Amino acid sequence: MKNIKIRRPRIDEIEELNEFFRVVITDTFHKEGIGDKIESIQEEIETKGKYLENDFESNGENRYFLIALDHEKIIGSIEYGQVSELINICTNNALKDLIEIGTVFVHPDYQKKGIGNLLLNTMHTTLKKKGIEEFCLDSGYINAQKIWKKKFGEPDYLLKDYWEKGFDHMIWRIKS
Repeated sequence: MKNIKIRRPRIDEIEELNEFFRVVITDTFHKEGIGDKIESIQEEIETKGKYLENDFESNGENRYFLIALDHEKIIGSIEYGQVSELINICTNNALKDLIEIGTVFVHPDYQKKGIGNLLLNTMHTTLKKKGIEEFCLDSGYINAQKIWKKKFGEPDYLLKDYWEKGFDHMIWRIKS
């Protein structure tokens, strides 16, 4: 994938990014076997859209997105920001002073081609330049959990059957 560029999103790409979130989140829910949870899909899409707005409104101070492009087509995203309420609740505020990496999404047509790793490595470099040596991330998606376990080992917090039976939630604390 030699034509992939990673950069900050532009405000004129909001509509395209929101459509990207819709495609990836809907696909993810279907692959996870929970594609019938229409309300949850919509909530997730809206949350990501709000995070993106927060990035633009704060000029990257509260939320900070990077996107991956293949010939100007958005194919991936990653962001960091304040630790989510979910993580704070599940860890009894143990990670509240960290930042959370989230919204690591890759378009279904580009998955398993190293785009997620490229985004994560670029974000890691960005964080190091800002003096951030520790962060957290979480996932309730079974397929993503497999990737994070392979990359970061067992989670620091395992919330068994958090979403429903067979659907755990996992949280990692990562020091670079």
